[in-house]
Amino acid sequence: MDTRGINILNAGLIVFSLLLACIIPFELFLFSYAVLGPLHYLTEINWLNDRNYFVKSKRYVIILVAFAALLSLPFLLHLPLLHSLKQTALGSRILYYSQKMSGYMVFISLIFSIGLIYFKKWQHVGLYFVFASLLSFIVIKYLPVYALFLAMFIPTLIHVYLFTLLFMIYGTLNDKGQSGWLAIILLLLCPFVVMLLPVDAANYVVSEPVQSTYTANNFNRVKYGIAGFLHLKERNASFDLGSVAGIKIQVFLAFAYTYHYLNWFSKTSIIGWGKNLQRNKVLIILGFWILSMGLYYYNFRTGLLALFFLSLLHVFLEFPLNIHSVKGIFYSLVKGKARL
Repeated sequence: MDTRGINILNAGLIVFSLLLACIIPFELFLFSYAVLGPLHYLTEINWLNDRNYFVKSKRYVIILVAFAALLSLPFLLHLPLLHSLKQTALGSRILYYSQKMSGYMVFISLIFSIGLIYFKKWQHVGLYFVFASLLSFIVIKYLPVYALFLAMFIPTLIHVYLFTLLFMIYGTLNDKGQSGWLAIILLLLCPFVVMLLPVDAANYVVSEPVQSTYTANNFNRVKYGIAGFLHLKERNASFDLGSVAGIKIQVFLAFAYTYHYLNWFSKTSIIGWGKNLQRNKVLIILGFWILSMGLYYYNFRTGLLALFFLSLLHVFLEFPLNIHSVKGIFYSLVKGKARL
């Protein structure tokens, strides 16, 4: 399929994802997260590795891996195999400092990724890491509320919606075609469509298994964050997740996650993430994917915890690519030419 055909396909996928999210927002979100998500993590990490993560020196990517691992520790300590460690003094200390430093790790990783696309020598990388650390400290110290929201949204909503949108804009500018703008305009309109969506909360029914799975895995945290950001609730006040506003937020989350994954799979021929997949890699990826779906099917909580590091890792490893997208868009607007 040529670029124009894929752009039209993506426009259709946006409409399809939004319609499905309007009908079954909770079920669609859980399905996309458990089934489409792991395959996306595995294939994208493999593609990023083949492209040297879009950085000057691949060896410094280990810092992003380390931050993703540290940020995952509070969640990994809930796994049955590691649960006993959490009860020890060392485990509780790790849990405390990981939670306390979570915001710093997100900001440092994102800012540090800017340096990775420019610097190669360890002296420059080291100095930029210090700069990223100081800047992150200043942002969190003097803008704590905004920093808290961003730390929550960068690995979640910003990743699946904003970064996807920026990547699509960069690709369309680089391609010089017009068909790509159709999907971009539709994606931009989706939040407004959801806002205007007529919802009858009184007659909206969510099955008990789906509702318990959703709440037990703390997916409501992002919804509460969005409600606070949009001033739909006062600080520290309760928010009815089953209200009209709560359902609309869930519709948008289900749409954003589903289309984020579908967009990735539809771009196979354009960005070539499937070209270098050798037989052994395909078997490994499929094996992990089947195992992950089995874990989610056995117990959604177990699957979520077991794959949390992988899900967070693909977000962190994508930061340099996100920076390249912003850089390419800016360069195109200023110079009239996109580049990577």
